[in-house]
Amino acid sequence: MPDILLFPGQGSQFVGMGKDLFDNSNLAKECYLRASDILGFDIADISFNGPEKSLKLTQYTQPAIFVHSIVIYKILESRGLTFSGVAGHSLGEFTAFVAAGVLTFEDAVKLVKVRSSEMANAGEKQPGSMAAIIGANDEQMKEICDQEGIVVEANMNAPGQIVISGEVDAVSAAVETAKKLGIRRAIPLNVSGAFHSPLMKPAREQLSDAMNQLNFNSPSVPVYQNVSAKPETDIEIIKENILLQLESPVRWVEIIEKMKMDGHKSFFELGPGKVLHGLNRRIFRDSTNVSLGKFEETINYEF
Repeated sequence: MPDILLFPGQGSQFVGMGKDLFDNSNLAKECYLRASDILGFDIADISFNGPEKSLKLTQYTQPAIFVHSIVIYKILESRGLTFSGVAGHSLGEFTAFVAAGVLTFEDAVKLVKVRSSEMANAGEKQPGSMAAIIGANDEQMKEICDQEGIVVEANMNAPGQIVISGEVDAVSAAVETAKKLGIRRAIPLNVSGAFHSPLMKPAREQLSDAMNQLNFNSPSVPVYQNVSAKPETDIEIIKENILLQLESPVRWVEIIEKMKMDGHKSFFELGPGKVLHGLNRRIFRDSTNVSLGKFEETINYEF
């Protein structure tokens, strides 16, 4: 059995994701249909058929990844899966809340709907961009982010792999600075906004209003949150961190290192892709990592 369940975030999506689940599992069908009712659009059609341009839009990407990950989790849950803690990368944290019993599936869909649409709206109101910086040390990152305008470290994904976020011109200048410093790679990302930066502040009010209409439960297992990189169990702290996460960095390296300190070494990544699997192998080389995102591998995996 795994110690920890991990759930991926934006960037793991691909056209066709989840179709094998839908075609072979009544549980999956129920989740996709129920989510579509709540979202007000057919998330199955967008996930299975795209087009890719639509699936990359934040308001569709986030629900698509969320539902896919939840279906994998629920299939494993029906097979008797047990675990000691959960974490999710950005959006993935909301899947973690369902696994930990903090939110019901339906309430989490409602929250993801608001979060994704408001983040997309914030990106339109205050245009921003992001870029991956590969191979920079801490001092170099300070110089890279020392620009006129807003640019911050947004995702600390692995040692030497950091995503920056901010105003378009500031991020462009940061990329040029990285190149001048001889950084191995500085790659602008195809995103619709400056996620995990101050430019996401406009999304906070609507997300807060939506949270106030939902019931939050104490988690059955600790949730290692992006904002604190700690195993949180206090529901009020968890709720505050949900709002802070919009503008705060994803501290993934610290999360995995904290899990290691807490004695965890076995991880299941549930959802599309194997992004977290790859990151974890760089952060915690002696860890055991399994990625499950397909129907056959999910029903056949032996705990």
